Amino acid sequence: MSKNYIFTIVISLITIFYTNISMALEEPNYKIIKSNENYEIRKYSDRLAVEVEFSSESSGFRYLFNYISGENSASEKVNMTVPVTQSVKIDMTAPVTQSNKDGKMLMQFYLPSKFSIDNAPIPTNKRVKLVTIEGGYYAVKQYSGRTSDTNYQKHHEKLKENLISDNIETLDNGIKAIFNGPFTIPILRRNEAMIKIKWN
Repeated sequence: MSKNYIFTIVISLITIFYTNISMALEEPNYKIIKSNENYEIRKYSDRLAVEVEFSSESSGFRYLFNYISGENSASEKVNMTVPVTQSVKIDMTAPVTQSNKDGKMLMQFYLPSKFSIDNAPIPTNKRVKLVTIEGGYYAVKQYSGRTSDTNYQKHHEKLKENLISDNIETLDNGIKAIFNGPFTIPILRRNEAMIKIKWN
C-alpha cells in the first residue's frame, strides 16, 4: 500500500470525524427570507449565549470552554453548539458605523435551546456573562477556508458591497461565525460573515 494512499485514507477519516461532530451540534433556528448568489437574508429569534470580552481568540475561547465544561453555578456540563461567533475589528472606513457593544471585542457561545435566561447555569467566572441576543434580520455570506481575520474581512467587505448595491441598510459592523473544529481541513470548513440589517 503506497504512502500516498495511506495519507489519503487518514486525512479522509479525520475529515469525516470532525465534520460529523460539527454537523451533530445544535445550531440556532432561523428562517431564510431571501437568497441569491451573493448572500442569504435570515430571520433569527432571540437566542441565549454566554459571552466574554477578549484580547486574543485563545483567551476568549478558554473562558467560554471552561463555562460549558462545568465552571458554572450548577457544575453542569453544557453541550456545545455552533457557531462560535466573535466581533472583529474592521479597518476604519467612511462612514463610521456603530461597533458591537461599544467597540469591545466579544466572543459568544450560543446555548442549547433547552436553556432560558431563568434556568441556564450561571457562570462562576465574573468575566463570563449570560446574554440574550436580540433576534432580527441578518445578511449572511458563507465561505470556506481559514478562520483568520484576513479571510473574514475579505468576505465581510464583499458582503457589505453587495448590500450597498442592493440598497440594504446595515445595523452593525458584522460578526464572524465559526462552525468547525480546528482540525477540519480549511476547504471543508463552514465560516460565515453576518451583518445585522434593516428589513421590511
